[in-house]
Amino acid sequence: RVTGYGGTTQTAETLPEIVSGPPIEVSFNADHEPGLPWSFRPAQRSVEVLPGENRLVFYEAANHADRPIVGRAVYNVTPFKVGAYFAKIACFCFDEQTLQPGERVDMPVSFFVDPAILTDPETRDVRQITLSYTFFIDEEATETLAAETAAHLHAPSDEPS
Repeated sequence: RVTGYGGTTQTAETLPEIVSGPPIEVSFNADHEPGLPWSFRPAQRSVEVLPGENRLVFYEAANHADRPIVGRAVYNVTPFKVGAYFAKIACFCFDEQTLQPGERVDMPVSFFVDPAILTDPETRDVRQITLSYTFFIDEEATETLAAETAAHLHAPSDEPS
């Protein structure tokens, strides 16, 4: 699966205990490749979390094309050194996303910052993290979808005329 670059994050199935301590501001960034006719943005610019606290946030995307498009998001966090401590429980970025013409969707991300960030000498002073996504068109999947749609539209009907 495509995961990201630089400060690649971790995935998790269970949550740690919430640790008291200084909150960490997590900011959100969204980009897309030129030529992808989507708008894509975070629903909110930032949240404050305590280490171990699970948060659910959303990104918004809309397809402005007249055809379905399949996109795939890559992600990272900065500073890069915190990637090992930023864990996602669920994310739209784990799978490709298909948006129909004119469709607008809210895409969830469930994450936490591992409390171990506070005991690592390299990261214990970090109080701000940026989570960034970039959407790219999946040309092959989009072409396959277009071919399947065309074949379905031109297939003989089973209904009597």
